[in-house]
Amino acid sequence: MRKRIAILLAALLFLVLASISLRVGAVPVPLRELWASLTLQDSPASYIVLQYRLPRVIVAALAGFGLAVAGVILQSVIRNPLASPDVIGITKGAGFTAAIVIFLFPGAPSYVLPAAAFTGAVGALLILVLLSRKMTLPPSSFALVGVAVGAVFQAGIQYLLVKHPSDVNMALLWMSGSLWGRGWDHVRLLLPWIAVLLPVAWLGYAKLNVLQLGDEGSAALGLNVPKQRLLLLLIAIGLTGSSVAAVGSIGFIGLIAPHMARLLVGGRHQWLLPLAALIGADLMLIGDIAGRVLIIPREVPVGITTAVIGAPYFIYLLRRERLKAA
Repeated sequence: MRKRIAILLAALLFLVLASISLRVGAVPVPLRELWASLTLQDSPASYIVLQYRLPRVIVAALAGFGLAVAGVILQSVIRNPLASPDVIGITKGAGFTAAIVIFLFPGAPSYVLPAAAFTGAVGALLILVLLSRKMTLPPSSFALVGVAVGAVFQAGIQYLLVKHPSDVNMALLWMSGSLWGRGWDHVRLLLPWIAVLLPVAWLGYAKLNVLQLGDEGSAALGLNVPKQRLLLLLIAIGLTGSSVAAVGSIGFIGLIAPHMARLLVGGRHQWLLPLAALIGADLMLIGDIAGRVLIIPREVPVGITTAVIGAPYFIYLLRRERLKAA
């Protein structure tokens, strides 16, 4: 019962935050006009709500779902509480290849961007695995290697910025992670990936539960550990790459949401995955709302506001893991 209540409260919080996000901004929308707009009645605010704010909320929710579920999968498969798409460098890898498309192929079709981000995320993960195996590092150091890999990809992004200064403003906004200007095109870009991969991830909850027993325990129960680990990692990479392609490099959602969900419902993935997804969407909306009301009419990118929340939590996790290892 407690687990169902936690999921219900997270869903209700999402609805409250979504309604707030639709109302606040440089042009506040009264509740009556908001309701009229959403029910397709004539309203002075209809264009703002339906063409700007509603797709922005949907993109925030979809990206929050994707990053949070990717974080759950990575933490479970790698068995490292510090693992998340941004911490281990996958987000930066996806961002680097997406930046290549943005800078060098600006006229490319919309489907090229998530495909490029997916390729970069796969490349980052392969480099990370190869380095960790070559240096025979323990799982607790996996995140530290990921920080180094992410820094290399970040350097590549910076190089592209220097080479293409005419596009620097838009690129910097995208790199910070932003929902500014997100419209129905971005919804159409992100929705197919999330709509397919999210149910697939949830259907794999039993395998994620078994993997928590370790490789030997999982194999003893008949699970093909290498194959299932690869499939689950590909799901996490797809969720990360598509989210980064739509909203840029937003950090810490994939780190914080799984931990918050685990505190509320434990480690059983049939409960952990949906709750983490909802918490990820809630955090995205909280960060976006805060960024829009802090310095009206200007906006603070959501990637900055989530970093303000996530960075101290990451330091806390590092300290906790260090104390465990001592």
